[in-house]
Amino acid sequence: MKLEQKTIVAVSLILLALPISAHAGDLYLGASIGSATLNEDFDGLDVDDNSTAFRIVAGWSFNDYLAIEGGYHDFGDFEQTFNDASGPLTAKLSADGFTLGAAGRVPLSERIALTGRAGMFFWNGTAEINNVSQATPEDTNLYLGAGVSLDVTKKLRLTGDWTRYELESAASGVFSVGLQYQFR
Repeated sequence: MKLEQKTIVAVSLILLALPISAHAGDLYLGASIGSATLNEDFDGLDVDDNSTAFRIVAGWSFNDYLAIEGGYHDFGDFEQTFNDASGPLTAKLSADGFTLGAAGRVPLSERIALTGRAGMFFWNGTAEINNVSQATPEDTNLYLGAGVSLDVTKKLRLTGDWTRYELESAASGVFSVGLQYQFR
């Protein structure tokens, strides 16, 4: 199944689940911003850069410990300049896509919990050298994350986490902070 078809199926399932979720459990919406890192060798070009990444999620908590969530993640742009015999080369890599997975919480107190996330990342990307497209990869890969959350109020939660996203043979780690609003 092509990435576009997988994306349509994932988004459709999330949208269909939202009305059911609002009645059957605790629906939440969240957003976060952070720093994505990439340090990989692409055909002899060593790209080592950071970018600003963001994530938007919608989820449904079955109970205080387990939820299912879907979302959108954008890594921003990774850029690296290399000197070549013909002059400077600027490599620019970017990726974004949709996530679908499970989220877990282990309460440490009434307001603080350890968190974990795992699922599939349906993504596509671009690779350019001197603004000329070199590749447009797309794939479905695993993501894993861990963090901590703080309940600021009954409905508002502050989150901080680190998530590793597999991107074909490369990987990116993202440190982020965000907010979640609980529809209780």
